[in-house]
Amino acid sequence: MDLNMALMRATFKLDQRQEDGVTTIGTGWLVRLPAADGQGSSSRIAFVTASHVLDRMKHEQASVHWRRVDAQGRWHREPAPVQIRSGAGAPLWVRHPDRDIAALSIDPPSHAHDWAIGFEQLADDAALKAFDVQPGDEMLALGYPRGLSANEIGFPILRAGRVASYPLWPSADFPTFLMDFAVFVGNSGGPVYMSDRARKRVGARDFHEAQFVAGLLAQQVVLTDERLEIGIVLHAAFIRQCLLALNEKLDA
Repeated sequence: MDLNMALMRATFKLDQRQEDGVTTIGTGWLVRLPAADGQGSSSRIAFVTASHVLDRMKHEQASVHWRRVDAQGRWHREPAPVQIRSGAGAPLWVRHPDRDIAALSIDPPSHAHDWAIGFEQLADDAALKAFDVQPGDEMLALGYPRGLSANEIGFPILRAGRVASYPLWPSADFPTFLMDFAVFVGNSGGPVYMSDRARKRVGARDFHEAQFVAGLLAQQVVLTDERLEIGIVLHAAFIRQCLLALNEKLDA
């Protein structure tokens, strides 16, 4: 499936109402955990988002706004509780040790299980180099700005922007890159990706599809309380590390 459609199906709104009446909102998406041999994906599913989204949710359960399509082809939004903390309040998710990324082991409804994207679709530095990703390249992002959905069914809103910083790799030295588009509360945790049907690899004579997740939208750039309409994206290499850590936790 085209990555646009795959991620549109795999991305969901996550929210939780706090004691003060304010609702914490974020964006999360389903990813298959890597297989035991490190090749491809397993049947285990993780819900990936920004760790600060889950940190702000103090109750044991949050709501994921699942969607279902019936036999007649009609869509339905079906919010359901998901356990994110233990009874003692301890986080059930795995947090990346250095980056604003979290992965929660999850058992989604059967109809959503097959919508998770594969671990191999998360780009590493080699993929960014192979497709020569540079400033000015267009990337896409999915999310729920201020909790707004694209429709009553609960699909995310698709946004587009240009890569706005350089260099992009190695990710160990440059863990984030900038994207030229406005970011709002509720966008945090959403996938940022490239979907280009005619992109040339470095050294290649012909064109190939570039379909990969480049990272996770962490936050917006704010300077002296002024929003600059620039998003900060964490590289997918760190999402891969977080998912590998979740695998280790589940196997322990």
